[in-house]
Amino acid sequence: MVVHELSDTEVDRIFQALADATRRDIVSKTMARAASVSELAQHYDMSFAAVQKHVAVLERASLVTKERRGREQLVHGNAEVLRKAATLLDAYEQIWRDRAARIGDLLSGPEGGTES
Repeated sequence: MVVHELSDTEVDRIFQALADATRRDIVSKTMARAASVSELAQHYDMSFAAVQKHVAVLERASLVTKERRGREQLVHGNAEVLRKAATLLDAYEQIWRDRAARIGDLLSGPEGGTES
């Protein structure tokens, strides 16, 4: 089992949120600089309300945060949650690398499938 700082629910929310190309793009844009929901909506061929819903999904997953500035809501990417997700993926990658190495060891061992 992989030990990480995220609950199963948090992991599910993060990866479900990142499963959508528009949401991944919003995360990317807001990691570079904060943007209002109105500003983000200008980049997509969809309604303002649809972009708001995408931002809400990202916010529930803690991938972005919103900050009210006057009448606008600025959306900021959350690098810490992305780092935690990356750490989790790195741990899974290591599990698979270890498994592949063990298979390689078994195949190259004295009884590993090569005949003399």
